[in-house]
Amino acid sequence: MAKKGREKNTANKAKHSKLIAQKKNKIKSKEAERKARLRAIIEKSNKS
Repeated sequence: MAKKGREKNTANKAKHSKLIAQKKNKIKSKEAERKARLRAIIEKSNKS
């Protein structure tokens, strides 16, 4: 039988999902920045 009233844990799940997504996006952006920085260093050394 289905529960009556408020759904359980939906607010916490949504908040958790949002925080986890932020964390993943932060990691991806840091990796991208690092790759770009390394690529710039390599290009500079190849030109010299």
